[in-house]
Amino acid sequence: MALSPMDVTRFAAADTARAARMLNEVRTARLSGGRAPVAPRPVIEQSWDRMLRSGVDPEHDFRSGLLTPEEVLRRRECSELRHVLPVLREALLSVADVAHHIMVVADEDGRVLWREGSARVLRRADGLGFELGADWREEVVGTNGVGTPAVTRRPVQVFASEHFVRSQATWTCAGAPITDPRSGRLLGVVDVSGPLETMHPATLAWVDSVAKLAEARLRELHTRSLDRLRAVAAPALARLEGRALVTDRDGWTAAVTGMPYLDRVVLPKSPVAGIRWLPAFGACTVEPLAGGWLVRAAAGPAGPDATRIVLDLAQPRRWSVRVLGGAEDWARELSPRHAELLYLLAVHRSGRSAAGLAEDMFGDPARTVTVRAEMSRVRRYLGTYLEHRPYRFCEDAEVEILLPADLQDLLPHSTAPAVARRRVSPGVP
Repeated sequence: MALSPMDVTRFAAADTARAARMLNEVRTARLSGGRAPVAPRPVIEQSWDRMLRSGVDPEHDFRSGLLTPEEVLRRRECSELRHVLPVLREALLSVADVAHHIMVVADEDGRVLWREGSARVLRRADGLGFELGADWREEVVGTNGVGTPAVTRRPVQVFASEHFVRSQATWTCAGAPITDPRSGRLLGVVDVSGPLETMHPATLAWVDSVAKLAEARLRELHTRSLDRLRAVAAPALARLEGRALVTDRDGWTAAVTGMPYLDRVVLPKSPVAGIRWLPAFGACTVEPLAGGWLVRAAAGPAGPDATRIVLDLAQPRRWSVRVLGGAEDWARELSPRHAELLYLLAVHRSGRSAAGLAEDMFGDPARTVTVRAEMSRVRRYLGTYLEHRPYRFCEDAEVEILLPADLQDLLPHSTAPAVARRRVSPGVP
């Protein structure tokens, strides 16, 4: 009886060797253009399609140069992931060692920065090039539990010949992305890997839950830092009249005076003291404060004479919006969901209702609560340039979309029906 793609991991848990043989047949058929006995799982098939388009050789084990130990150490010290290593170790390592797995933590560039677990499995990983400082981006080494979650921005388990490169077919891995809860920026991927015989269908859910614990820890640390900044902000704001606020270095608000509370202000990428133009306020005076910035708004709002908004979706894993106009430019990296929403608004300049966006994103016009919640978050930093009822970019803004060279690479994480249609044809509504 033929198996559906969703049955593969359960089948593998019951009969690992048979499942591995079957997936090898699936991979061989898919790469040769033949008829496969079982359809690849969608997340795997989409990854294989990306590999074929980008020219990754499925038969050649390509490895880029390892980072030096000094560069690995430098990246560790700069990575936000260092703050959640205790969470990852406590939740993963004891079980991973018993199950003959290893835990791997890679940064947003796919570089392996930490690698711990079973000594025997670590030696086997060395043979695959799964070493400290190695580059495990999908476009370098094919479909895998580090690179593929970084592209799709969701947890992915890769078993046996679901790996695109043949030399990895003796391996199984499950990885989940870890994002910065303040910005939605990808920080890296945590992965649990091991030899083929160690595969278990529950591993993916386990790793995903631990990644979410790590993100919760980052949120807790951010809340504590804002609390400390509030103690500094209180005396500074008490001396001022008019509208003012204190933010941390990323623009998150610690305290305000003379105005409603805002969660966040979009600051220039490299703010310096002086007169600046900020989307939420217009002309402002920005002054450095211990751990953040003091922002004093002008008496009246001031806007740019002309505005150009550039939505950059050309990269496979990093998307941004840039506003050109006013006293200076500013840019913000976008989370996967916000990249979807702004893309849909950019191609529907006349606007979309909440129900229309819900249909575009989920195929269900009833999911308006989710859409409204996300649009509320978008408007915190882009509100000056967005209208509602319906949601749309303001009429006097010029909106430019930068797309990938191959439309199949448009927002590869997205399962939104409207985005999927536009991967086929940009003119499809």
